[in-house]
Amino acid sequence: MFRRLAPTCAALALTTVAAHAQRLPTIPPAQYSDEQKAAAAEFEAARKVPVFGPFEPLMHSPQVMSLARSMGDYLRYKSAVGNTLSELAILVTAREWTQDYEWYVHYPIAMKAGIKPEVADSIAEGRRPTGMSDDEEIVVEFATELLRNKQVSDRTFARAEKRFGKKGVVDLTGIVSYYTLLAMQLNVAQYQMPKDGKPLVRFPR
Repeated sequence: MFRRLAPTCAALALTTVAAHAQRLPTIPPAQYSDEQKAAAAEFEAARKVPVFGPFEPLMHSPQVMSLARSMGDYLRYKSAVGNTLSELAILVTAREWTQDYEWYVHYPIAMKAGIKPEVADSIAEGRRPTGMSDDEEIVVEFATELLRNKQVSDRTFARAEKRFGKKGVVDLTGIVSYYTLLAMQLNVAQYQMPKDGKPLVRFPR
């Protein structure tokens, strides 16, 4: 199910990102419209931090940003699969979309949540992780099938439903879908990760 490693083109990828860094430039708060000011205030009230990361390009459509933030408030912090497994699903999603910023942010969070470095590193390299718990295996298989095949097999669905229930299946699908939305927005914007970040391996298309 997982790809074999391919030679990287990290330098070329970073050059491309830099060349298009202003596709959806971050809007200075002093230049916010009234709608953007309201959306930013709601964001800070909910997240206790100013608008950041994927929500910066989304601020060009503050209504979409606010709706995305609201969905994320539940899916990231309160889903039926729990925070540790949600972080694992986020890593799989970031890898499948080759989303450097998403990976940069969530890799250390996943480590703190209890995901083993070797599991995350295998995902980053396009290999199926070994040594996973049963729950981790379910989440990785479910997320990977959904992202690559655009559906999940009966076997994978049945395992997820038996372990997490129908609510858990809906929430896990929602996590993958939500972080796909953010990854797509970041990829379209070609939003840059901090300079200390390491880009994910680029696989041939």
